[in-house]
Amino acid sequence: MFHSYTLWNTVMASDELNLFSYEVLGLIGREGAGPHDLRRMVRQGRFFDWAGESRYYVEPKRLARLGYLRAGKAPGRTTERTVYELTDKGLQALREWARTPLSFTPLKHEAMVRMLVADLVGEAPVRESMASLRRDIVDLQARLDVAEASAGTLPHRRKYLLLNIGFMRRLFDLHLEWIEEVERALAPRRRRR
Repeated sequence: MFHSYTLWNTVMASDELNLFSYEVLGLIGREGAGPHDLRRMVRQGRFFDWAGESRYYVEPKRLARLGYLRAGKAPGRTTERTVYELTDKGLQALREWARTPLSFTPLKHEAMVRMLVADLVGEAPVRESMASLRRDIVDLQARLDVAEASAGTLPHRRKYLLLNIGFMRRLFDLHLEWIEEVERALAPRRRRR
């Protein structure tokens, strides 16, 4: 049996770059960052927080071993910490990757999977669970407000951050419309007297 753990170790042992590799290179950017900084960045907005916490420690080490990042030491709160910087090879890899054609990234979307199983589990629990998604979106929208306000602290990235923030706002609006549609379509039918 070929487990996903085996697949992950195979991918991590290779010299290939994947979408997560490019995310790490991009987050490290011109300013440099340590693994703890990477985790803080992705947790803050939650928009790129799709990888397990340990991957933000393992991937920069792998990228440094391959020459895409340079590791250095910097003072931390209590002990020295590792900080990574983009190398010329890392910047070149990002430039080459940015020129490749894009395709739609498959969605890993729990709400859509719940709709898929509604006939098996019943419409009522699926409809009720949509309320929790609405509350989560409200939290994410508040995080967008914070991200938009802080975009000015990164003048070299401000324009690009604001474009992503605008996309996320429209995506959340689309989700809210879809939740309303699902709630209407799955509403219990009233019995006639």
